[in-house]
Amino acid sequence: MSSAHVCLPPTRTPDPMEAPVLRWGVIAPGGIARAFVAALQARTRQEVRAVASRSADRAASFARDFGVPAAYGSYEELVADPEVDVVYVASPHSEHAAHAQLALEAGKPVLVEKAFTRNAAEARAVFETAGSQGLFAMEAMWTRFLPHVDVVRQCLEQGLLGEVLMVAADHGQRLHPDGPQRLSDPALAGGALLDLGVYPLSFASMVLGSLTDVRATGSLTPQGVDAQETVVVRNAAGALGLLGASMVASTPTTASVSGTTARLELATPFFDQSTLRLVGPDDEVLDVLEPAEREHGLHFEAAEAARCIAAGATESPLMPWSETVSVMAAMDEVRRQLGVRLPGE
Repeated sequence: MSSAHVCLPPTRTPDPMEAPVLRWGVIAPGGIARAFVAALQARTRQEVRAVASRSADRAASFARDFGVPAAYGSYEELVADPEVDVVYVASPHSEHAAHAQLALEAGKPVLVEKAFTRNAAEARAVFETAGSQGLFAMEAMWTRFLPHVDVVRQCLEQGLLGEVLMVAADHGQRLHPDGPQRLSDPALAGGALLDLGVYPLSFASMVLGSLTDVRATGSLTPQGVDAQETVVVRNAAGALGLLGASMVASTPTTASVSGTTARLELATPFFDQSTLRLVGPDDEVLDVLEPAEREHGLHFEAAEAARCIAAGATESPLMPWSETVSVMAAMDEVRRQLGVRLPGE
C-alpha cells in the first residue's frame, strides 16, 4: 500500500455521556478536583454527591461552588457515606496511598490522581488491598482515555508506523518557585517528576511496553526535590524514548512516535485533547485528526472508571495495575539516579 492511501483509524472512545451513572465522593478539594468535577458536570451524567477536606469550611465552599449535597471535615466521614459509590482521590502525592487505602478498606472503589503514589511499593500495596477486596482501582492518568490517544494505540496495533524505533515527549511548566508550595516540599512528594514527568513516562510506557533500561540526569531545588530531568528509556526490542520534564521552564509539551514507515506527531499539549498528525517517511502529512472538543479531558477517565465498575471489573485494560506499578518503578529509578529521597521512604 502506498503512503498516499494510509490514514488514521477512527477513534473507538465511547461517549462519556453514555457511561453508567455513579455517585462520586471527592477527597481533597484542590485545583485538580475542581477541574475534575467541572468536567464531570459539563460532559457526563456522573453525580458528585460528597466532598471532604481536613477543613470543613473548605469542603463546604467547594460544595457550594459545585452544588455538591454533602461536605465533610474528615475523609473518614466521606468513605462511610452510603450515598458514595466511588471515591476520587485528589490529595497531594504524599497522601495518595493512605487515602486510597482508607476508601478501599471502607468498601469503595477508587480513582487516584496521577502519579498514583510516591513509589512502586506504595502502588503495589494499594492494588493488593483492592485485589483482596475485589474492588476497582485505577490511576487517573487521564491522557490514556482521550480519543486521539486511542487512535495512537490503534496505529500501534495495526503496525501503521512499521517498527517503532523512537518516542519523544516532554512536559514543562514554570511552576517553581512561584507556583504551588506543595511542589517544593519533599514531605508532600513535590518535584517535577511525579507531577509532570509522569505524563511523558506513562506515554512512553504505553507505546514501548515494559522499559528495560532507564537513564536520567537532572537538577534539584534547594529543598531537595527535582526541578527538571531528561530521561532516556529503552525497551527489550531496543526502541528508545527521549523524555523530559521541568517545573522551572515551559517546554513545547509535544510528543512523537517514530517508526520505519511513518511517525505520529501529537501537538501541544500532547497529554490533553490535541491535534494528531500521521507523517510519512518523506515528511508528507498523510492525515490529521483534530479534537472534537478542546475542553479539559478529565471526563473520559471518569467514564472509563464508571464503565469498569458497573461491569464488575477491578482494573481497566487501558491503565492496568501492572503498568501503573511499572511506571512508578521507572520513576523510582529516575529519583534514585538524581538523588531524590522522600521523607518516610
